[in-house]
Amino acid sequence: MSHNLSYPELATLLQARAGVTVTPDDLEKPGAQFDEFGVDSLGLLGVVGELENRHGLKVTSGAESAKTPAEFLELVNGSLSAKVGT
Repeated sequence: MSHNLSYPELATLLQARAGVTVTPDDLEKPGAQFDEFGVDSLGLLGVVGELENRHGLKVTSGAESAKTPAEFLELVNGSLSAKVGT
């Protein structure tokens, strides 16, 4: 079973784990940066921790340092795909 993290799911996780309310549409905007939403590496670390617990995997190192939502999704979804492929 393959499951990729989507922008709506990321928005929900950011609310729950980083305390930041942002819409999926804002996350999807070309050039969107986490810092414009007030999301820092500690907030992303909380999201990464939640994803690791949910999926029983180690998310690619560096996801918590992603500068953009698109970069974060690429790293996380790469980790999820790698797990499915093993």
